[in-house]
Amino acid sequence: MAHHRYPLAGTLGALLLATGAHAQEASLKPVTITERTAAPQADVTGFGDVPLKELPISATVIDGRQIEASGARRLADLTQFDASVSDAYNAPGYWDFLSIRGFTLDNRFNYRREGLPISAETTIPLDNKERIEILKGTSGIQAGTSAPGGLVNYVVKRPTEQNLRAIRLEASSRSSLLAAADLGGRFGADKAFGYRLNVAQERLRPLVRNLDGERSLVALATDWRISRDSVLEGEFEWSHKSQASQVGFSLLGNALPGPVDSRLNLNNQPWSRASVFDAITGTLRFTQALGADWRWSAQLGTQRLKSDDFTAFPFGCSAEGNFDRFCSDGTFDFYDFRSENERRRQDAASLNLKGKVATGSVTHDLSLGLMAGKLRHRFQPQAFNFVGTGNVEGTAIVPEDPTMATIVSDRDERSVELSASDAIRWNERLTTWLGLRHTRLDRGYHQAVTTPWLAASYKLDSNVTAYASYGEAVESQQVPNNPLVYSNPGEVLPALKSKQVELGVKGGTESLGWQLALFQIKRPMTNIDFCTRTFSTCVGQSDGQALHRGLESSAIWAQGPWRLGGSLMLLDTQRQDSVLEPGNNGKRPPNVPNVVARAHAAWKFASVPGLELQGRLSHEGRRAVLADESVMLPSWTRFDAALRYETKLGGAAAAWTVGIDNIANKRHWKESPFQFGHVYLYPGAPRTFRISLTAAL
Repeated sequence: MAHHRYPLAGTLGALLLATGAHAQEASLKPVTITERTAAPQADVTGFGDVPLKELPISATVIDGRQIEASGARRLADLTQFDASVSDAYNAPGYWDFLSIRGFTLDNRFNYRREGLPISAETTIPLDNKERIEILKGTSGIQAGTSAPGGLVNYVVKRPTEQNLRAIRLEASSRSSLLAAADLGGRFGADKAFGYRLNVAQERLRPLVRNLDGERSLVALATDWRISRDSVLEGEFEWSHKSQASQVGFSLLGNALPGPVDSRLNLNNQPWSRASVFDAITGTLRFTQALGADWRWSAQLGTQRLKSDDFTAFPFGCSAEGNFDRFCSDGTFDFYDFRSENERRRQDAASLNLKGKVATGSVTHDLSLGLMAGKLRHRFQPQAFNFVGTGNVEGTAIVPEDPTMATIVSDRDERSVELSASDAIRWNERLTTWLGLRHTRLDRGYHQAVTTPWLAASYKLDSNVTAYASYGEAVESQQVPNNPLVYSNPGEVLPALKSKQVELGVKGGTESLGWQLALFQIKRPMTNIDFCTRTFSTCVGQSDGQALHRGLESSAIWAQGPWRLGGSLMLLDTQRQDSVLEPGNNGKRPPNVPNVVARAHAAWKFASVPGLELQGRLSHEGRRAVLADESVMLPSWTRFDAALRYETKLGGAAAAWTVGIDNIANKRHWKESPFQFGHVYLYPGAPRTFRISLTAAL
C-alpha cells in the first residue's frame, strides 16, 4: 500500500514567509522567556494561556522543585502526587506504564514532549524537566488517537533571566550516587541569546539485587530573541541508561502468595544482561506575535530511540496448563528473551495560530492547529526461547538460548491532524468552550476520525468556578497478525470511541486551592486480551465496554509554617456487555484500586530558620488480580518523610535533604497488572534512605 507524502517543511516555510514581513511593522507587546518557578497553566490542555483554575478540565502539574524534593528519577515515582494516577506495570529498570482514572495509557500515543507526540517506549530522564503535566480523562481534542485515561506532557527547562549555576549531589541506600549540574543565563546585545545546560551522571545501586546500572544525560536548551515580537527556541537531549530489570512475580496456581522480599530479582541468571536505552530528542520552535492579540508558532520535533532488551523472563506454567501465571508449587517456565537494536524514530511538525476576537461584549479566544507526524519502528528477529524451570526463591539456574527466531513486524505510520477551539466569554461569569480535532491516519490502513469536546464554565464568585464538559477519545486497533490465534489476522477494527462526561467545581485563594470532579467514561472493548490469555482461536472483534465512574478531589493549603495538601479518588469500574466472558460483566478490571489517597504535610521550624520537616502518605485500596475477581489484592499504605534545610554555603544558597521512603519497611504487593497475556505481581520498594545537596553557586 502506497504511503502519502505530507509537505511539512514546505507548509512551515510558506507560513513563515507570508507573515514575517507584516509582523515586523506592527507595534506589539514583546515576547519574553523567563524562568518559571510556578506552573499555574498547563500546555497539555490545549489552553496553555488560561490558568488551570479557570479551565473546565482536570489536570495536575508537578514542577521541578517537587520532582527534586521527592528524589524522583522516573515518571512512575510521581504517582505520589495525584490520587488519579497509579502504577500499571512499573518494573524497576524498565520503562514506565501509568494508569489514570483506571485506564492504562498507551506508551505509543498518550505521551507528549514540548506538546509534540513522542514514544514512551524508553526511559525518560527528569533532570532537565521543568514540569510534568498530566491531563486526566479523554483527550480527543489534544491527541489524534489515544487511550481514554489522559495525557502526559514533559516540559523541558528553558533559559533563565539571571545567571544560574546549580549543582546537585545525591546518595541513596547501597551507594547509588548522582551528580548533576544546571547552568543557565543570557548573553549578547540586549541579552538576546539564552541557554540552559543540564548534565547528569548516576551510578545505580538499588536495594533490589542484580539491578545495578548507570545512566547519563546531556541536555541543552537555547533561545534567540530575534526582535521583541519574534523568538526562536531550540533544545536537544541525549540520554543513556544501562540497567537490568526486575521481572514480576505471579499467582501460584489460583493462590495469591504472601508479599515476597522486595529485594529479590528473578532476572538473576548468570547470562542475564542489562538492557540499554539510548535516546536523542529535540525540538525547534518559532513564535511570532501578530499585533497585540494574535500570534502564530511553528514547531518541529524529532525522537530517535535505540534499545537492547534482555531478560530472563518467567512466563506461565506449562506443567499445569496455565500460561498466565506460575505453578502451584512456586515453579514457572523460564524464557530467554532478547531483542537487540530496536530502533524507533518519531517526527512531528505543527503550526498553531491563536488570538482574540471581540463581537460586542462577547470575546472569542480562538486557536487553530495543524499537526503532521510520522513514525518508523524497525525490529530485528527476537529470542523468546524456553530454557527450563525456575522457582520463586530465585535459586534455579537454567541454560541460555540466544537463538533469534521470533519475527517482529516493523511499523510505519503517518498522520495529519487539524484542530480548532473557541473559548466564548459571554460575560465575566459565563464561558462556553468548543473544540474539534480531525485526524487522518495511515498505518498500513487508512482511517479518519473526528473527536469533539464541549464545555461550559460559570464563576460562582471571584474564587469559585463550576463546569460541565463532554469529550471523546479515539483508539485505532488492528487484529494482531497471528493466524495461530486469530481467524481474521490483520483485520482493521472499527475505531473505538470513548466518551466522557465530567462535572466539577474548583476554586482557591492565595493560601488555598481545591478542586472536586465527578466523571463517567465509557470505553469500547475488544476480545484481543481474551484471545491472548486463553490461546483460543478467535475472531478479533469488539466485545462490550468498560464503564468507569469516579469522584476526584484535591486541595492544597499554605499558611505560616504549614503546608498541607492531598488528593482522593473513589472509583467504581466494571465490565459490561461482554459476550465472550459474560461471567466478568459487573466485575472490576484487574489492577484498578477502588480508592486512592495521597497526602503531604510540611512544617517549618521557627527556632531554626530554613529547616522544614516533610511527610507524605500514599494509600491504594483493594484491586482485582483476575478479571473474575476470584483473587483480590489487599490495600496498602506507605509513609515517607524528609528533613530539608535551606542555608548558605560560602555565600551560595544551598539545600540539604535527608529522606526515608517506606519508613515502616512494610512488605506489600504494590500492583497486579495483566500485561503481555500474563498476571504479574510487583512488590513495593523496601525502606530506602537518601541524602542530597543542591547548591546555587
